[in-house]
Amino acid sequence: MISQRIPAVLAAVAGTALVLAACTSQVGGQANPSSAAGSTSAPDTTAPSGDPGDSFASLKPCSLLDQGLSGQGFPAAVPTVADAKESCAANKPTAGDVRAVDVALSLQPGRGYKNNISNPSQASDGTVNGRAAVEVREPQQSPGQCGVWLDVKPDSRAFVLVTSGSDTANACKLVEGFAEKIEPLLPKTN
Repeated sequence: MISQRIPAVLAAVAGTALVLAACTSQVGGQANPSSAAGSTSAPDTTAPSGDPGDSFASLKPCSLLDQGLSGQGFPAAVPTVADAKESCAANKPTAGDVRAVDVALSLQPGRGYKNNISNPSQASDGTVNGRAAVEVREPQQSPGQCGVWLDVKPDSRAFVLVTSGSDTANACKLVEGFAEKIEPLLPKTN
């Protein structure tokens, strides 16, 4: 069963992608992701474009997201409606006192990780497992959202977005952990 919250996450990923294409911004600060370990899951058939200049040409966003969420109680990731070739999402519904959590991953070739940050006043530079990154609290000015843009050389990025109720601090804690699990699965930077 697909949660009613998945369309909201998909709209946020699509909205962020559109906003990100509209402006450029440099940010400052420090992101401090929590520690977490990676794991594996079954592959999917959704892959980014076959462009040989595409840093993500051989990667499948749903497989990467499933690996990053493995063991966390999420169902298999599904392609987003807005950009099925680049983005996938998964939803863990509310269970008892635990809020629903929506997670999306977008592999964005040809876009630098610091370009087009939608809410620069809430952004901070840092690293995830030594890889340059920018974390943005409430990238769509929506409480409960937090995103991390990871640098993928030469000129691409992976975007991880978490929505968790209206608790932005919890969303940032979660996105940091998920980004730390996804980062080793990305192409190595030079």
